[in-house]
Amino acid sequence: MSKTKHIAVYGKGGIGKSTIVSNLAAAYSKDKKVLLIGCDPKADTTRTVVGKRIPTILNILKEKRNVKKEDILFRGYGNVMCVESGGPEPGVGCAGRGVIVAMKLLEKLEVFQEKPEVIIYDVLGDVVCGGFAVPLREDFADEVYIVTSGEYMALYAANNISKGIKKLKSNLGGIICNCRGINREVEIVEEFAHRINSKVIGVIPRSELVQKSEIEAKTVMEKFPETEQALKYDKLSKKIFANQEFVVPEPIAVEEFEEFFRTFQ
Repeated sequence: MSKTKHIAVYGKGGIGKSTIVSNLAAAYSKDKKVLLIGCDPKADTTRTVVGKRIPTILNILKEKRNVKKEDILFRGYGNVMCVESGGPEPGVGCAGRGVIVAMKLLEKLEVFQEKPEVIIYDVLGDVVCGGFAVPLREDFADEVYIVTSGEYMALYAANNISKGIKKLKSNLGGIICNCRGINREVEIVEEFAHRINSKVIGVIPRSELVQKSEIEAKTVMEKFPETEQALKYDKLSKKIFANQEFVVPEPIAVEEFEEFFRTFQ
């Protein structure tokens, strides 16, 4: 079996990162063994793959002393293996703690010994907390992709994420533009990617099919497999899997970022 592909996907909360990650997992499941790890305190990464919300590792550990693999690992669409790290209640404790605890438990229970061909980490990127660097700092993930739209706050978060990637000397594989329908959006994101020494690896258009599928707790890949939107996710999955071009990003200074954004107004 070929070397496992370890992918970490970061992005601002609410940017559609989990939607992209779950559809990537569904796309890969057609011919690969996939492990999907939700590292977002909202614990919603795997909902559309499994068809429901699954218990988080942190919650299970509160209830059980001797946790078994079957307590935390759930099978979803395409036999994707799904795990949610979980997090504390809002305003209580460190949100990144769940990621740290989850990674240690996954190793202890030998979940990585299931030999998946693709492991995808869905990581919240707008919380300043060491726990969210774990997939990179501990070498669980080999490559990183940042999801953003052309909106100011999404790009501001993407720039901050790139600072973290640079500090950890990790491999940035590219920017995923998840469109919100703003003026000159792809152009803005492409210019941002260029400024930080990266590239746009995929563009996902805004689509009502996302909402329709997620209402039924399904991915677009499962609910609408023959559509143009599903084709976009499938194409992105192939580009990421084949990608061999990685960089340590050069984030934009605050003043330059403000000037960059003003040029598109």
